[in-house]
Amino acid sequence: MLPRPGVVHRTIAGPTRSETELTEDPTPGPLAGVRVLDLTQALAGPYCTMLLADLGADVVKVEPPTGDMTRFPGPFTGEDTEQAYGGYFASINRGKRSIVLDLKDDADRDTFLALAATADVVVENSRAGVMDRLGVGYEVLAEVNPRLVYAAVRGFGDPRTGESPYSAWPAYDVVAQAMGGLVSITGSADGTVMKCGPSVGDIFSGTLATVGLLAAVIEARTSGRGQFVDVAMYDAVLSLCEGAVYQHSYLGWIPGPTGNGHPLIAPFDVYPTADGHCALGSPSDVVFIDLCDLIGRPELAHDERFSTSIHRLLNRPELDVELRAWTEAHTTAEIVERLGGRVPVGPVNDMAAVYADPHVAAREMIVEVEQPDGSRPVSLAGQPIKMTRSHTGIRSRPPRLGEHTDEVLAEAGIVR
Repeated sequence: MLPRPGVVHRTIAGPTRSETELTEDPTPGPLAGVRVLDLTQALAGPYCTMLLADLGADVVKVEPPTGDMTRFPGPFTGEDTEQAYGGYFASINRGKRSIVLDLKDDADRDTFLALAATADVVVENSRAGVMDRLGVGYEVLAEVNPRLVYAAVRGFGDPRTGESPYSAWPAYDVVAQAMGGLVSITGSADGTVMKCGPSVGDIFSGTLATVGLLAAVIEARTSGRGQFVDVAMYDAVLSLCEGAVYQHSYLGWIPGPTGNGHPLIAPFDVYPTADGHCALGSPSDVVFIDLCDLIGRPELAHDERFSTSIHRLLNRPELDVELRAWTEAHTTAEIVERLGGRVPVGPVNDMAAVYADPHVAAREMIVEVEQPDGSRPVSLAGQPIKMTRSHTGIRSRPPRLGEHTDEVLAEAGIVR
């Protein structure tokens, strides 16, 4: 496999923006030398392979002639004349190379099998049985390449690792959030349920698939044998709700939505301020005493209703009234200035505030990426996994459809 160029991130300072731009850098990532064939579409699978690309793997996105389903719907900037891909696609397909193969075509299928013979990982997120019917399922690929790790992200898993009555069902994020229990514990305290804003059913599933397949890659280097790695979106969301699981077992509770509060800690909530909202938590008696002193209400720490963590939890409504009276009389900035560093506190940031936050610039968490037509760059969320020696992060702009077909096939010695 040929080495792929990386990037360095240069901070662009400004009063209302905290971005970094990409420049060429030969520094390899920790997964340099790992080749991934990416058959995924939509969000869960591409998020998995995005993480691998950000960590330095050579991710070859194998797209059908029509492209990934998220490539063309947008959004597009007003300056983008080419519209090779929209923001949805760009966000989770940066750093990858794209080739076009029609797996329903015999010649293209043979080409894919030849590529799989030299790959370390294949990732797909189709419904169970789809890849088998196309002739590129796990067993076929394992014959071609016994060391291959094959990872699948599906709504309800794959029969190879455990039969589900729903294995043939399609699933999207909202379905996984609902069936896995997350919707039932998310929402307002009056019982109104709500799904999480970000597509955590997809994103967490993809993240766990990354963890699982990397574990399998490490094991394969010892055993010489790959294996099938399976993550069900339902299962991933259920694991995300681990607190509700043990509460039901230990206490017989059927947890419901609690608003922004915590079921076992008070105070722990989002409070209104004079000009917005802030998050505030006090997980121990020591921190609560500090909080009371800092807001000028030291007597609250000795009030029998609030003197211990259990009493604060039992008397949460009364405590919240006292805290709200203080937060509503101060701006968010004043509250953060007063409590920051002593009591867990933070402003409720919208995206404009996130872009302007010096933390985001320091941690390179918003990265400016070029567009293929040379129009104005766009900003994407950076890579939160940082390392002291190995470079991680966005390595190149997302690919045009089929942009690297000739390059990838030539590297593999495949002539068509």
